[in-house]
Amino acid sequence: MASQLDFAGATLADGMVGDGDGYDTSDVASSAREDRRCILIAFVGMAFEARIAAGPGVLVVCRTAGSELATVAESAVRQGYRGMLSFGVAGGLASHLRAGDWVVASAVRESQTVLATDAAWSRRLLGMIEDAVHAPIVGVDAPIAEPAEKRELHRTTGAAAVDMESHVVARVAAAHRLAFAAVRVVVDPAHRAVPSAALLAMRPDGRADVSAILRDLMTRPSQLSPLARIAVDAFAARVSMHRVRRLLGPHFGLVS
Repeated sequence: MASQLDFAGATLADGMVGDGDGYDTSDVASSAREDRRCILIAFVGMAFEARIAAGPGVLVVCRTAGSELATVAESAVRQGYRGMLSFGVAGGLASHLRAGDWVVASAVRESQTVLATDAAWSRRLLGMIEDAVHAPIVGVDAPIAEPAEKRELHRTTGAAAVDMESHVVARVAAAHRLAFAAVRVVVDPAHRAVPSAALLAMRPDGRADVSAILRDLMTRPSQLSPLARIAVDAFAARVSMHRVRRLLGPHFGLVS
């Protein structure tokens, strides 16, 4: 997968190990705005990640509404919000990371730009997630699907993981002087190649387009075996996300 909100693993996690019926991220945003206890924005890429992240004190924004993130952040600052979090799955770049392993970002890299995470918040996250790795995450705008691409990205950036949201959140948080952290679970390890069926676009609401995946599989059935391996990795990542979300509490460690 390599991608990072990872179209691949996240698509499979949402479409193959479903977590209920359809999800409308606007419902979460509306209910969260009515909760005066909300103190942070959690930015995610997939509908299943939004369901896991949601809870008291958290305004969840899905990547499908990414163009509105700056406006949401501006409003949040006026309402006394304190931080922004990048949460969800990521592609592994460091060779020792496996599906279900966690990375707490020490910084987020984007091209030649490096944006630091909040040191105190990140330390709390590391203390709450056993065996989490503290290392840079790199943000990209398109999926990284091949092991060779992952190795090169790791070599040139030193990042342990890659996703498609953290750099977006980092920029907006910096512009609005909000505390920023990124915590991501590996869904496709560095050695895993992601077949094209797993990289198909998501529906506008952030849910997996399972029918498109099946159509691509019918055209190229040789993808079935690698797709099955990715599905196993995605299941492990998703189970880990549920467990860690409970550990992090209502405010993801931003406040004690």
